[in-house]
Amino acid sequence: MAVTTRLTWLHEKIVQNHFGGKRLSLLYKSSVHGFYSGDLLDRCCNQGPTLTVIYGEHHIIGAYAEESYQERKSASIILFALQETKISEWKLGLCTPERLFCYDNIQYNSTTNFQIELGNRKVIMGSKTTEDLGLVQNCTISIQDCEVFRCEDLLDERKIKGATELRKSLLSALRTYEPYGSLVPQIRILLLGPVGAGKSSFFNSVRSVFQGHVTHQALVGTNRTGISEKYRTYSIRDGKDGKYLPFILCDSLGLGEKEGGLCRDDIFYILNGNIRDRYQFNPMESIKLGHRDYIDSPSLKDRIHCVAFVFDTNSVEHFSSQMIVKIKRLRRELINAGVVHVALLTHVDSMDLITKGDLIEIDRCVPLRSKLEEVQRKLGFALSDVSVVSNYSSEWELDPVKDVLILSALRRMLWAADDFLEDLPLEEEGIKERKLSSVHKEEN
Repeated sequence: MAVTTRLTWLHEKIVQNHFGGKRLSLLYKSSVHGFYSGDLLDRCCNQGPTLTVIYGEHHIIGAYAEESYQERKSASIILFALQETKISEWKLGLCTPERLFCYDNIQYNSTTNFQIELGNRKVIMGSKTTEDLGLVQNCTISIQDCEVFRCEDLLDERKIKGATELRKSLLSALRTYEPYGSLVPQIRILLLGPVGAGKSSFFNSVRSVFQGHVTHQALVGTNRTGISEKYRTYSIRDGKDGKYLPFILCDSLGLGEKEGGLCRDDIFYILNGNIRDRYQFNPMESIKLGHRDYIDSPSLKDRIHCVAFVFDTNSVEHFSSQMIVKIKRLRRELINAGVVHVALLTHVDSMDLITKGDLIEIDRCVPLRSKLEEVQRKLGFALSDVSVVSNYSSEWELDPVKDVLILSALRRMLWAADDFLEDLPLEEEGIKERKLSSVHKEEN
């Protein structure tokens, strides 16, 4: 049976971040491997930097060794104490592992200030150490369990290389993507969501990845006001060969509270392909028939093939009842109209305690999983239809980890669009059959 830690996810993240973003790999657990210092040192010496965690009845304390434990050699030790969501530390200084863990009956003395006596199941501390760690004046702590972890960089060279390879694979797949049955030359994806959710930033981020450098073609506003007042349809050129990519990202006025923001009727004119690029929205009324930016007879290529609802990860829990009702109503109407839609959570990197290392293993991130479940519970999206991204905002250089999230989200949108094209209603089967027939002839 696998040996697991007693640390909660929150406490593990606090410790990881406090000591420079480390991955913790469990080497020793006294309740499994025995309360004997010799066994601990056999397992934990020559393992690189290590973190020892002591679980008492009322306290969690520990020691971080900045260098590898080696027999009879001193290592720099930092003591710490975890209390709810706070961590305090005190630099013990140089200490041999034998003295720290009371091996060979090296007894505690006033110059040591801290000693872990596994055999006696207790930790002895000087009063100054206890005070500096913010603990109650109790110089002895009974040990319920003791764990020692190897500390490794969360983003080592191997993981960065893996993200770079995945980025390359995703770029290749998206560059060579063809819409289902070649029914349309480019997939149109409508970005829809509250004001300031990150719709324009997502377009800028997608464009940046394909251009090979950070760009800001679409103006970006603040979380409170947003900036998109026109309907924009953005085709993106591939920086590699200059050709247009097989998708168009469509940006619009944000959804406002109550009756503010994008008009409901305008949304369905956009879906049907009736509105031209650069149409100036009027929050008070929808576009009128006969307007110079109104398209009377749009074709399938003008229509929206996938809708991506864009939400700020940190704002979902604060949505008003009006906004929730508006989004749910829109989803019901999209379902009735046969339009596929997905959800995109932005600003994931601004969540508390989230580090770059979490972005590379996003599925294992506990607080993010709770956000996804909140989107499912409040708005009704299936978990499999929700993607997360960290948009480019203030960065100067591209990051392969961010790129993988951005490209993965885009790929999911294109898959959804293929579902829409494959499931076209009967009245469009004629178009569909002619297109598919021509494709089969070309293949033969």
